[in-house]
Amino acid sequence: MADFVSVSKVDDGVRLLRWFLRMYPSMPQREFYKLCRGGQIRVNSKRVRGQEILRTDDAIRIPPTIAHYANARTKKTEDGNAFSLTDLESLRKCIIYNDDDVVVFNKPAGLAVQGGTGIRKSVDKMATAMFPYDKISLVHRLDRETSGLLVVAKNHRAAQSLTAQFQAKTAHKEYLALLHGDVSPRKGVIDNYVLKGQVFENATRLNNGTGPRPQRAITDYCVLANAAGCVSWVLFSPKTGRTHQLRLHSAFSLNAPIVGDALYGGRVSSDGAMAALLETNHLFLFAYKLTFQHPTSGRMLTLRATVPDFMVPVMKLLEFNLP
Repeated sequence: MADFVSVSKVDDGVRLLRWFLRMYPSMPQREFYKLCRGGQIRVNSKRVRGQEILRTDDAIRIPPTIAHYANARTKKTEDGNAFSLTDLESLRKCIIYNDDDVVVFNKPAGLAVQGGTGIRKSVDKMATAMFPYDKISLVHRLDRETSGLLVVAKNHRAAQSLTAQFQAKTAHKEYLALLHGDVSPRKGVIDNYVLKGQVFENATRLNNGTGPRPQRAITDYCVLANAAGCVSWVLFSPKTGRTHQLRLHSAFSLNAPIVGDALYGGRVSSDGAMAALLETNHLFLFAYKLTFQHPTSGRMLTLRATVPDFMVPVMKLLEFNLP
């Protein structure tokens, strides 16, 4: 018996052929067109030719004879990365904006942005599989442990435009974080230098003048709320994009590491209900808001992401709100 699949919102506007090649990557196109001509593939019970534009909630008839083209539900790349079609569908549900030039994900915590040695799943490889006819390019990064907004370019022109915006700092990013400590002053600018997980007040060369030079790191911050002198709910706006910048500035400049940051001391050491609540393997750092200029239309886009599930109960209990 044939299955029927409803088109998701993120697939609105995709051609029928492209949709099938995403879901059944080993199916030959000639087989696809043969099934269309024979009426085996249909949309909303109507016969199709294969180039129809899909709309949200369209019902696609899937003939049972093509199940084996899903490649046993696993796709492997040349770099040894492996991810299932279920993984791809999970990432597809994280899309909050998508057009011909860019796709924006609300990246879950724990998913690497870029593939590499020992990394099984990454956004760049999965996005390439998800959009096989586009040229996927990363234009900025998020730590693996950090959740939230991640912009990915889908062609060379968009990649050039977006990369230039992030390098020139005309793309504006805002993060929300839960810090372990009572941050004071409640608002300010952190302006110092970072290098290999350390913070320096100036750019003096290390190793008697022969070592690498620390990089300047600038972050605006504002304390939105705090609770019991134990934790602070902070809005960060980084003006530079150094590795672990917000994590370093929290731990060493504000003396209040991000909750869940095992690398820089974000484990809660106190006893009681607060410690039990905040005992977590998740990093409470969330890329909440992003503003950039669309590479084709030129209009400014401002996007906000939904808070990850692991943050919601803590925010409710402490009565912390979004800005």
